[in-house]
Amino acid sequence: MLRIHDELFELSDPGLATALASVYGTKVRPVCICRTGGVEMYIAKISGKYAVKRMPNTGPDHAPDCDSYEPPAELSGLGQLVGNAIDEDAEEGLTTLKLGFSLTKVAGKSAPSPGTSEKDSVKTDGNKLTLRGTLHYLWEQAGFNRRSPAMEGKRSWAVVRKYLLLAAENKMAKGGALLERLYVPEPFTADKKAEIAQRRMARLAKASAPAGATRQLMIVVGEVAEIGKARFGFKIRFKHVPDCDFMMNEDLHTRLQKRFATEIELWNSNSANGVHLMAIATVGVGHTGVPSFEEIALMAVSPGWVPFESQFELMLLNTLGEKKRRYVKGLRYNLASTSPLATLVLSDTEPDPTALYVVPFGASEDYLQELDQLIENSKLPSWKWEPGTAELPAFPSAAAPKPYRKQPAPSEPNQAGESLPAIS
Repeated sequence: MLRIHDELFELSDPGLATALASVYGTKVRPVCICRTGGVEMYIAKISGKYAVKRMPNTGPDHAPDCDSYEPPAELSGLGQLVGNAIDEDAEEGLTTLKLGFSLTKVAGKSAPSPGTSEKDSVKTDGNKLTLRGTLHYLWEQAGFNRRSPAMEGKRSWAVVRKYLLLAAENKMAKGGALLERLYVPEPFTADKKAEIAQRRMARLAKASAPAGATRQLMIVVGEVAEIGKARFGFKIRFKHVPDCDFMMNEDLHTRLQKRFATEIELWNSNSANGVHLMAIATVGVGHTGVPSFEEIALMAVSPGWVPFESQFELMLLNTLGEKKRRYVKGLRYNLASTSPLATLVLSDTEPDPTALYVVPFGASEDYLQELDQLIENSKLPSWKWEPGTAELPAFPSAAAPKPYRKQPAPSEPNQAGESLPAIS
């Protein structure tokens, strides 16, 4: 529920849009009353509609069961980026992203690659977003790192695509609108194959240029269906683009297989169980019209589209899903795998959410010490599991469900499969 001036509004209130319009551009801020005293919000205009957004760095101030709740940034890779690579301006309603990868291709210059080691591809530079960090940011902004019983079975590629595109709105990068440089394939249907292909080619035409000229690159986010060999080089086929392969040379393919061996293995071993492999890449289109990769990063996500980094994390996600628990997944962004972070934050425990930590196999002494320091410095209670040395510990008990609050009628599903929220 929101308070504007002294009037309260349910999200379903037909008068909310008028109230938001009346204070948009003024110094009056809507207040989320999820907690006593309320938490100030700001108004952004997205796709011509008014949306209420949480103020920068106020996610932990909201009640855990509020849509605007966000775990403390220092428990994930987000902490080192806020205010540096990610600069949110509540007054203008815009977020500026500093990208650590190029969106132009100079003729004759070799394409960057994922590298043969983690350090080569994922730089721990808090001043710029890596390619993987950009995917994590869009994923978190779209809400796909969150899970609750209400979301079960209600996410599809159409929903994922819609909210990734919404997440890119009001975001600026490299001096322009991020949305203008982003291509997310639409759901494929055979009877509309020709018109879908035309829209794809028109979109990717932004990344084409005559031979010998500098061209702009597009950012492509899609679900991988196949990584295979082409007649010359290699290719990736996206699940929702079955009629067009995206090409890469042998060197890029070799480095991709080494750098993202974990993600590929997790996908290969769990694809029959519904695990997805997501790719984010910069793509150029040559004079032949064939798209080819310049840079690429991969991410494994669960059947419910929540990212995970190991078989143990997937087991944790599945177990919490069976127990109908509510949680937020911590994303790594630019952090290397040698840096600890909270695997999940259970948002249904009281009086505070609980941070869950899964210790990776073979963790070094430095890693364990850094993890203990992270737990000690956090204000949240903790739960820790060391696979291989201990069985899965009992989870903290979930709080009793809150009294039912009237919600909008289900007209347009969001990432939770619920009505499109006015709050984020």
